[in-house]
Amino acid sequence: MRFAPADAAALPLWLVDSGADLPAELSPAQRAFAQAQGFDGAAGTLCLLPGASGALDGALFGWGSAANRRRGRFPLARAAAALPAGAWRLATELPEAETEALGWLFEGYRFGRYAPAKVPGARLVCPAGVDAARLEAIAAGEALTRDLINTPPNDMGPDELEAAVRALAGRHGATVSVIAGDDLLAQGYPLIHAVGRASPRAPRLIELSWGGEGPELALVGKGVCFDTGGLNLKPGSSMGLMKKDMGGAATVLGLAAMIMALALPLRLRVLIPAVENAVSGAAFRPQDVYTSRKGLTVEINNTDAEGRLVLADALAAADEACPDLILCMATLTGAARVALGPEVPPFYTDDEALAAALAGAAGAVADPLWRMPLWEPYETLIEPGIADLDNAPSGGMAGSITAALFLRRFVTETGRFAHFDIYGWQPAAAPGRPKGAVGQGARAILAALPGVLGL
Repeated sequence: MRFAPADAAALPLWLVDSGADLPAELSPAQRAFAQAQGFDGAAGTLCLLPGASGALDGALFGWGSAANRRRGRFPLARAAAALPAGAWRLATELPEAETEALGWLFEGYRFGRYAPAKVPGARLVCPAGVDAARLEAIAAGEALTRDLINTPPNDMGPDELEAAVRALAGRHGATVSVIAGDDLLAQGYPLIHAVGRASPRAPRLIELSWGGEGPELALVGKGVCFDTGGLNLKPGSSMGLMKKDMGGAATVLGLAAMIMALALPLRLRVLIPAVENAVSGAAFRPQDVYTSRKGLTVEINNTDAEGRLVLADALAAADEACPDLILCMATLTGAARVALGPEVPPFYTDDEALAAALAGAAGAVADPLWRMPLWEPYETLIEPGIADLDNAPSGGMAGSITAALFLRRFVTETGRFAHFDIYGWQPAAAPGRPKGAVGQGARAILAALPGVLGL
């Protein structure tokens, strides 16, 4: 996922709008060839151009209509997938050059750990005026997120997630500390311990710290490496994608990789509660009541609503340090997918300026987000009576909102907080996004941070 060298002998690639004239730079023979092929600029069509000797001398790519392009993201990535291997340069001026160049890099990702994967061989020379190093850092962070989510649970448990954090820290001079097993109880993380104690793979809280000055950013990511549902066991059809239940952790690690690679002037703290929600005699039970790190008591009414439990303790720990901003990312609720589908993650915040910054950045960098309300009248739904909080309100309505309200109860010292209920998965291949794991929200956050934190 890198650009071709700037001095590469790159072939020209022209982008042609639907029904538009062919580029004036084409030779008469090339023009006649394209016309004979019936090339008309229809979205996604490709016409390879021969030179005088018959060798490949460039290509035309159908750019379609503006309306067509609004229906999807990264249309240039389709060219990256279709072009022959080698270096290519954009011969058409493109206002969205930065976003489309990034999409080209994203198209170069394939997960090949367990079987050979055919990686597109066409490489783009970074367009003039675009910061190649920045985009490569973003692409590398995205690749890390995808790799972690795509890895199956036998090779991505709490131990392996910790190893991935340590490897990332080693590349950027960050420090890592871990609290694991029964030490979680001794050091005040009872909810993380309760959720993870049934598995032979010890639960843990993984913390990465980086940066010595500037505002403090705390990133909290749900690291449920596999979710059986616990004693409220999921049916097989619902368990099939649960390797991605650590997608929040993978996404905050990808974002952390971007922040550190770009040397943003801030102090970064990443907290990942890493567990496997398993079934055994030690499993936590429906109707159990636990006292959280925050001191709030929580009644367990569904062991399959475990993500908010592990996040609660981690958020409380983040909140104790009063950072300038706390961001929480989690593959938390099916309700979010019912409301907005797989491509548009909802986010929740009480901070109007933060919400506006995130929404604006999401549109600017083609990383969709949609604000949902922290609806105060629903607070009573998460109050069971026997305890301060209910982890799984009955009725099934407003599930994403009530989960966000639950998490907000654990962030009371820090003024600025946002929660992202992501999916982390691409159900069908799309430009720049092969079927499988995908990052969501990280690029929008990265783009918003300078304004939000005054960097």
